[in-house]
Amino acid sequence: MTWDSGAPVIGQVFSDDLVKLLGPPRMKEEPVTTRHENIAASLQAMYEEVFFHILNELYDRIHQKTLCLAGGCALNSVANGQIAIRTSFERVYVPPAAGDDGGAIGAAFSVWHEDLGNPRSFVMDRADWGPEFTEEVIRETLNVKREGLKAENCVIQEIEDEGKLCRRAAEEVAAGKVVGWFQGRMEWGARALGNRSIVADPRRPEMKEILNARIKRREPFRPFAPSILEEAVNDYFEQNKPSPFMTMTYRVRSEKRAMIPGPTHADGTGRLQTVSRRTQPLYWRLIKEFENITGIPVVLNTSFNENEPIVCTPDEALDCFLRTRMDMLVIGPCVITRS
Repeated sequence: MTWDSGAPVIGQVFSDDLVKLLGPPRMKEEPVTTRHENIAASLQAMYEEVFFHILNELYDRIHQKTLCLAGGCALNSVANGQIAIRTSFERVYVPPAAGDDGGAIGAAFSVWHEDLGNPRSFVMDRADWGPEFTEEVIRETLNVKREGLKAENCVIQEIEDEGKLCRRAAEEVAAGKVVGWFQGRMEWGARALGNRSIVADPRRPEMKEILNARIKRREPFRPFAPSILEEAVNDYFEQNKPSPFMTMTYRVRSEKRAMIPGPTHADGTGRLQTVSRRTQPLYWRLIKEFENITGIPVVLNTSFNENEPIVCTPDEALDCFLRTRMDMLVIGPCVITRS
């Protein structure tokens, strides 16, 4: 990586030997062909072969039922979702920041426990460890952005009652609208988990294309995620182990795939997020209200961004809302719609 122009530029990260083995690399903006897809699928297959060989060897040594994974490879949700099937491990924990970012808290815990000798007590069962912004800051930001909101014919409404706020957002999602959801502290890690999310109706098979055309502009092979009430997982997926940080991919039950086609991948799987009422009460309530309206305890969840880092501040959320074609933004108690 070089910084000569003031911004990071990543050079070639593979050797010429790889080109001799697999052929020429795909250039930027070049279409993804069957050859590229086959290479990616083969890489995943070889990764899984090595991964499960290591895990089964590990189990034979320790005979423990609980497994904790970290490192960048621990974000391979497709492989993670098969651990309970292809090994003897029964419980799997992957932290929300399993890559290099997790090294910070790992270093802190190493000092806290190993150097200072403090007992273990903390359990990371939630990911909202980032910044939070008061209602006053949100209102000030709305005031600064007033001209831009006016130009977009936006209407601003405040709903202090959380039940009514969730009900209003759920009604819009059920009507096919795309809703930006900005609440509480930002998530720590690679996934938006209901605090900095864009939420949509999972029942609509065209929703993936709508999101890509209007906001995300992602590659068509990249699926979106189903956020599901924790207590309903077994009804919709063939496995029921919790996945609060969106690090597992499970098969959607065959009889449910037509009910949630939006976040169901082409192979019948979903990289799910299980939502707990205890750790995520507001997001849980939003999904529950959607279930009350539609009978489906699932919403389609994708990160609140447009080819950029996930939004963190109210200012970033409003900028993203204004330059994309989101229908509604729910930011704190404020509901913003385009008339």
